[in-house]
Amino acid sequence: MSTRECVVVLLSGIAILGYAIATAILRNRGAQWPTYRSALWAAGWSCAAGTLVGPFAERAHHDFVVHMAGHILLGMLAPVLIVLAAPVTLALRVLPVRAARTLARCINSPPMRVLTRPTIATLLNIGGLWVLYRTGVYAAMQTEPWLHAAVHLHVLTAGFVFTFAVLGGPDPAPHRSHAAWRATALIVAVAAHNVLAKTVYAAPPDGVSAEQAQAGGQLMYYGSAPVEILLLVLLCRSWLTSRSATTPH
Repeated sequence: MSTRECVVVLLSGIAILGYAIATAILRNRGAQWPTYRSALWAAGWSCAAGTLVGPFAERAHHDFVVHMAGHILLGMLAPVLIVLAAPVTLALRVLPVRAARTLARCINSPPMRVLTRPTIATLLNIGGLWVLYRTGVYAAMQTEPWLHAAVHLHVLTAGFVFTFAVLGGPDPAPHRSHAAWRATALIVAVAAHNVLAKTVYAAPPDGVSAEQAQAGGQLMYYGSAPVEILLLVLLCRSWLTSRSATTPH
């Protein structure tokens, strides 16, 4: 196992263990925490780590179709699972008062207001993919380890920010945009993602054969649909729930 893979496994293990310790502390105080959120957190980090270590990562380095499967798992599915685990809510309930207040101020800060705007989050997420596949970045990351790591870090982080910005929760979101804006951002992102998949199919990225590009483009187009539909369902559900809560009976 390479140094990079060891770091990935270590960080993922720390994230899962830290979450488990936090839930144990909460329960020792007599409070409850949904077991399914712990499962989502573990599944999200396992999904992310699974694409970056072992045989999958080795194949993805040489096989564009496997790489694209990793894109869906790392940049789309893992962020959804991690966001739904509500890690910030858990941290706010477990941390000492001073640390919790510092975290709350960070959440309410102007940079977070900008970063979690649906338009900005969409640009970082989908725009980053256009740069990856429509420039020489994809070819360069195959030979530059630091760029390879940076691209994967960006894909996971941008996917997380985009998912949170679109769903507007379940963690505290003081700068949450109206549901209509979030839905619009999601629709635009899906359209841009699908157009990118078609361009990959028609014009292979540097260093990718036409056959691999066609298979990878099809996987990008059709394989991402379940996650996109899941996001739409979750967005609609949260919007309907919030409307029901504010409607007088």
